Amino acid sequence: MFQDSVIPLDAWVTHFVDWLVDNYRDIFQALKWPVEVTLNGFDAGLNWIHPIIIIALITLAAWRFSGKGLAIFSAVTLTFVGLLGLWAETMTTLAMVLSSVVFCAIVGVPLGIMAGRSDRFEASLRPVLDAMQTTPAFVYLVPIVMLFSVGNVAGVLATIVFALPPIIRLTSLGIRQVHPELVEAAEAFGASRWQVLRRVQIPLAMPTILAGLNQTIMMALSMVVIAALIGAGGLGSPVILGLNTLDIGRAVIGGLGIVLIAIVLDRITQSMAQRN
Repeated sequence: MFQDSVIPLDAWVTHFVDWLVDNYRDIFQALKWPVEVTLNGFDAGLNWIHPIIIIALITLAAWRFSGKGLAIFSAVTLTFVGLLGLWAETMTTLAMVLSSVVFCAIVGVPLGIMAGRSDRFEASLRPVLDAMQTTPAFVYLVPIVMLFSVGNVAGVLATIVFALPPIIRLTSLGIRQVHPELVEAAEAFGASRWQVLRRVQIPLAMPTILAGLNQTIMMALSMVVIAALIGAGGLGSPVILGLNTLDIGRAVIGGLGIVLIAIVLDRITQSMAQRN
């Protein structure tokens, strides 16, 4: 029993993706264009700016939101990554993460607000988010490659799908946590639904929304190595190259760079949420 495949789901999925590629490739290429432009802009800009300026800006942000300790740690960390010879890869990784987070925020925050204000929409969205979060990251790669080819842009698109759920969930949670009496008070003073959302719900939900942004950044960074399997550059490339050639030193420095950048970004965004 159950030794033979009765439901050829794998064949159905393959035929469906092939059908999408054959009939709607132009649409997918159009969807790819804004991601490509954003990524190329971030990548070119970060690699063009002098490393000292970038270190100073990130150190200033760390000092502004968290304090002297994180500022010193950020400066030392970024200098150390540069001395490892990974500065260009680090900037490419940062460009990929920033591009992913921008599109996750553009899509995720409005969907989270809608889910926070509508029980029906939230119930319909929940199984989709569950599937996105529980599906193994490697599963995204095959359809992404077939629909968008390989490279940094394909890596960013896979990262967007992987990192989108947290910001939707936490935006919805933040909107729902706003006390109903505050909303009723605003409405009693004649505020419209848009004014209630803009002046009451979003400001009070901002710490939770920023916590969702923090989780999205962390998930985007966790996708860096996996995205390197489909030709994405950045700090994932040394790890994959080290794995393929059994060069443990190269793999370790690539992984260490990802960890250090993740710590810096995590602490800065956490501090932003706490200050709000």
